[in-house]
Amino acid sequence: MTLVIVTGGSGKLGRACIKDLLDHGYNVVNADVAPPAVELCPFVQVNLTDLDRTIELLSGMEWYHNRGVDAVVHLAAVPMPGVVAISEVFGINTASTYNVFEAARRLGIRNVVWASSETLLGLPYKDPPPYLPVDEDYPARPETAYSLSKAVGEEIARQFCRWDPLLKIACLRFSNVMDPAEYGQFPSFDPEDRKFNLFGYIDARDGAQAVRLSLEADIKGAEVFVIANADTVSPTPSLELAQQYFPGVPFKRKISGHETLLSIDKARQVLGYSPKHSWRPA
Repeated sequence: MTLVIVTGGSGKLGRACIKDLLDHGYNVVNADVAPPAVELCPFVQVNLTDLDRTIELLSGMEWYHNRGVDAVVHLAAVPMPGVVAISEVFGINTASTYNVFEAARRLGIRNVVWASSETLLGLPYKDPPPYLPVDEDYPARPETAYSLSKAVGEEIARQFCRWDPLLKIACLRFSNVMDPAEYGQFPSFDPEDRKFNLFGYIDARDGAQAVRLSLEADIKGAEVFVIANADTVSPTPSLELAQQYFPGVPFKRKISGHETLLSIDKARQVLGYSPKHSWRPA
């Protein structure tokens, strides 16, 4: 049975990932600074800004589970701008990402999935995007210490995969992670407040699907994927939203209905990703 370490497994997305992996037959360990509210799998408390402790975590599973670690899902991070001081956001996120990648490389763990962020696409869009729907093709536009830490993390991933051609790192640019319990808020969202991320979201369960598919995907090196749900948070059609809040921005392809403005085409084509959930009534 494949053994996967999920860092940040006590958080919103982490909980969904652990449940999804367990439901699909994986052996899972949660590594986090905070204990989970409900323990779905073995838990190890760890500070990933300590390289030696990170190496100990990934190698220590051999005695704990009588086998080595097969893959790492690295979700642990300061989750958003404004939670701690700016310097700490950048330092914690960059150091922990480097340490997880380095520990995996040293230990021969060559299957890594890492939570990058939609913020690299230019959020909060003080300057409009070059086109819609936004995708992985245009250069990163970090605007905060948080998004800059994610841009650095993607570059670290590319260089580590250059050093080790057998290493695979899927960098998932997650949209705003939501639980189904939060869906009731969506109809009351002010579009002015949600244009910061092109009205996007990712249901934690669909985020978990993307993580699992990335673990199973036959990809090489460092690959970046935008991960969002298939629709927006708004009851207003997407073309109307774009014309009102991003006038003059060209469309790379046609969109219809409430289709997301965060392109998930690459994730669909390469990973087989297919969002199963929506806040809209079936």
